[in-house]
Amino acid sequence: MKPPLVYVIMLTWNQKEDTLACLESLSRMTYPDYRIVVIDNGSIDGTEQAVKAQYPRIEVIANPRNLGFTGGTNVGLRYALAQGADFVFSINNDTIVEADILNVLVAHATPPDVGVVAPKIYYADEPKRIWSMGTRRHPLTLEMVDKGRGKVDIGQWEQVLERDYLLGCALLFKRSVLEEAGLLDEVFFLYYDDLDFSLRAQRAGYRLLMVPRARMWHKVAASAGGAKSPRVRYYRARSSVWFFRKHVRGPRWLIVAPYRFGSAVKTLFRLTVRGDWAVARAYLQGLRDGLALTGEITEPPEDSFAHFINTRNGGAFVSPERSGQ
Repeated sequence: MKPPLVYVIMLTWNQKEDTLACLESLSRMTYPDYRIVVIDNGSIDGTEQAVKAQYPRIEVIANPRNLGFTGGTNVGLRYALAQGADFVFSINNDTIVEADILNVLVAHATPPDVGVVAPKIYYADEPKRIWSMGTRRHPLTLEMVDKGRGKVDIGQWEQVLERDYLLGCALLFKRSVLEEAGLLDEVFFLYYDDLDFSLRAQRAGYRLLMVPRARMWHKVAASAGGAKSPRVRYYRARSSVWFFRKHVRGPRWLIVAPYRFGSAVKTLFRLTVRGDWAVARAYLQGLRDGLALTGEITEPPEDSFAHFINTRNGGAFVSPERSGQ
């Protein structure tokens, strides 16, 4: 019996060495029928040329500018679906995978009610420490709970887990879930799009699974300038506001609004005490921009953080980072 066709899509922006290292690990995968497509989000460091030179059989789709994680990933998702993919494996370029990862993920994604599966993800610099194994969702606040993040894996999570949220670092999408739940919401641009998709997939009747025998390692937040960078704080703030505005209705706001307000105050206090003024300003601007969003998608999607920095610096800023999870 012919195995399902899997398209592996990888989004890149100005991280040539990480991209090539990830492609090296992907090229060693043992799954019998997969294609790799690199979607370059307007890199200026020679990523596109390096991939074509080192991996001439891998297709590269070059976007003319940075479309964000959501816009760039959607380019790859649309392409994979148009090519007849049964599954699409979306993966960050700052990761390394085990050779059997697709074999394991596809085997667990075949039941008709399973829409998305994800591997167990470790920190790249601490290979036994958990970065993500998906999460449950708090029934009132919609926050992520039961994450396992930061804990050392000593074999305590070896069973397949049904999850409420799977993180966008690495996701195997079944074709039908993309057709029924839709693609990523490009309003997010970066962050929280994975939580939004998880909710929409569940509402479409699909289960989400974390499969611990499928393993990979992640260079956390390298793709957006580091976990404490102004860019990360800006988009986490902006996208969190949009996420809760999109999914919270009615009396639930009586719980969510005070909780989120308290979280924002605590974050701003912590940043100002540390003297991280640039990060605090970016975080506050992200909250403001999230409140101003209307849900309309610009064509092409706009990097609003770069616009914010350009405005502050009189147009002198050129963002060096790529948009990723």
